[in-house]
Amino acid sequence: MSVPETMRALQQTSLNGPTDLRLITDAPVPTPGVGEVLIRVTAAGVNFVDISQSRGTFAGGPQPPYLAGIEGAGEVVAVGAGVTGLAPGAHVIGVGVRGGAFAEYLVLPAAGAVPVPAGWTDEQALGLVVNWPTALAALRPLGGVTAGQTVLIHAAAGGTGQAAVRMAKHYGATVIAAASPGKHDLVRALGADHVVDSRRGDLAAEVMRLTGGVDLVLESVGGATLDASLAVAKRVTGRVVVYGLPGGETALTNWDLVYKHQIHVIGLNIGMLIQAAPQLFGEVMGELFGLLAAGVLGPGQPTIYELADGPKALAELEARATVGKLALRP
Repeated sequence: MSVPETMRALQQTSLNGPTDLRLITDAPVPTPGVGEVLIRVTAAGVNFVDISQSRGTFAGGPQPPYLAGIEGAGEVVAVGAGVTGLAPGAHVIGVGVRGGAFAEYLVLPAAGAVPVPAGWTDEQALGLVVNWPTALAALRPLGGVTAGQTVLIHAAAGGTGQAAVRMAKHYGATVIAAASPGKHDLVRALGADHVVDSRRGDLAAEVMRLTGGVDLVLESVGGATLDASLAVAKRVTGRVVVYGLPGGETALTNWDLVYKHQIHVIGLNIGMLIQAAPQLFGEVMGELFGLLAAGVLGPGQPTIYELADGPKALAELEARATVGKLALRP
């Protein structure tokens, strides 16, 4: 298959946010190195990581100008030295360690390139290596959810949140879903037992009224929402798994943990989980494919934007004006 020398891509030109993404037409097409594959991107996933990187709040993130996007799916068109088990023509999804998914071509580590499930389009597989493993890791090996427990899921209408609601119900938990009012019907349809307004000032009081305290909180918002999450977790046994902070940082001191919030606070970054605990990540992915086989999760239905509309897609995600997974089509 002929591969061009240059391609269209979205380049982040500042750390002032996604409005400074620019479409360029002369980005060099990358070359796969040892253990890597080059894919022709057919769909790129949009994630909060992309927003954090564009604002310089992602620890160790790239410096502008850089090609944006971490999640891509498409057809393998070339393989680097040492790659076995993948050949041109295969369709995979993965996370680009060097970014650059918002482009026509992307290099992926072969070891982390997951085959697109049979019968699925590439865009339907978006979320399979970012959102869904994050939700499952937060619920199971880190959050320790079991049947009969109560789980509060923030941003329940988002790509990760929707998967978390379905999984938590599958594992027998009572689910409280937090979302903005216009998204309540959606999360109810996913199986949530209770739905609360994520923007209400007395969120913690409302959750306590419903439950008297929850066993597990999936915290992906940050800011004042993290304060509410800490307040509603059951003393001593309650867990709060933190994996996002679009609402901003908040302080948590050792005094708080000794005298105010006697709970388990667990940090989750799926990229670090893959790097530092590959065996655990493998177990998560194995369980995830079991959920797919059981029909708990099925093909995604992302909202598709053209590549040139990437700044709009990210801005809408940042404003929490979207539902479910977002994707760009190069």
